[in-house]
Parts: sequence; structure tokens; C-alpha cells
Amino acid sequence: MYVARPLVVLGLGAMVFMAAAAWSPDASSQQIYRIVTPDGRVTFSDRPPADAAAKAGSAPVTPPGGTAGSDMASLPFELRQAAAAYPVTLYTGPECPPCQSARAMLTTRGIPFTEKTVTSNEDIEALRRLAGSPTLPVATIGGQQLRGYSEQEWAQYLDAAGYPQTSQLPSGFRRTPAAPMVAVTPAKPASAPQPATASAQPAPPPPLPPTTPYNGGIRF
Repeated sequence: MYVARPLVVLGLGAMVFMAAAAWSPDASSQQIYRIVTPDGRVTFSDRPPADAAAKAGSAPVTPPGGTAGSDMASLPFELRQAAAAYPVTLYTGPECPPCQSARAMLTTRGIPFTEKTVTSNEDIEALRRLAGSPTLPVATIGGQQLRGYSEQEWAQYLDAAGYPQTSQLPSGFRRTPAAPMVAVTPAKPASAPQPATASAQPAPPPPLPPTTPYNGGIRF
């Protein structure tokens, strides 16, 4: 396990960037287990499964229908299977050195990941709901969530998910461009003012009361 410490705090919703530090001496040899429960749920853990019905090891590869990159069909078989079963999503923010390190690590290793940026208050609130706190970077590998960047820890989980340790991406592979965590919906244009309808014809003025003949102040 790692101990994270804050590096930068931003004004937008108090978003905090976290970096990994202080690995225990035996962290590099720590075993990561890929556990498949009887109902098919897959998790990763540094502890062996306590339930005898659960099993650790290779999970059945069943593509969920989603893809992590734009050229998934061109990937080698092993990489395509891992990406289909355990897609990787990276959540990053601006001016975040650990985010840059995490992105570089995934890129160098040849992981076809999807990147979501956290820049607006709506993004920060969505990240808080996803991860429980507004800390960056965050990565998901299938159903497993990693908060704070540690190269050794992330590498262990990628290994357990079956990703090759060296890049096997084709030379022409293009990753899907980063997009905001919360999609921006364009505002609808204001409706044009309705033309004024012709007003009804004004009512004729009431007739004047009949006058009484008047002559020199004498009324008849």
C-alpha cells in the first residue's frame, strides 16, 4: 500500500492532486490477486480470496461491448483481450504533475486507455461521487479503482489484468482524445420573439349625452 500526500490544491471545489510515497520495503514483491466470484464479479486485491467459492487467477474474457481506443480491432490478441475485459480509464486535471506521470506510464507501456479531464465544478463533483474524494489522478482498471499515482502499484494491477509489460500497440494506433468527465451540452438558442398580433379594432367611443337647448342662460 502507499501513503499519498497533497501536492496542489485548486480553487475549483478544492480539488487535490495526490502522489504516492513511502512504499513498504516488501511492496515490490507484493502479490496482486485477480478474484472472480461465483456471480462473475471481478475484483483485484493484495489478499487471497477468503471465500472458497471464489477463485484467483485468470477470469473468463467476455468483452463488455465497450472499447478503450479508436483502433481496438488492430490490437494484438493478448492486448485486445485485456483491454476488452478490463478497460482502463484515467482521470486527470490541469497542472497536475502526478497526472502527467500516470499518463506517460500508460502511454509508454502501450495501454489503450481512455482519458477523462476534471476541470469544471461539475467534473469535480462527478469525481467525488466516483472516487469518494476529489483527488487526482484516479484510474480504473475494469472494476478496480486506483487513487493517487504509484508506478509500482499501477504496474502490478495492470499485470494482474493481463496487460503486456511492454508496448504492443501498432505504430499507427490512435488513442481517443481526452474528453471532459461531464459532457458539455450546448445551450439551446433562445427562441425568436413572436411577432405581435394585430390588436383588435378599438371600441367606438360612447355616444355623447343629448344636449339641452341653451339660450342666454335660459333653459327651456
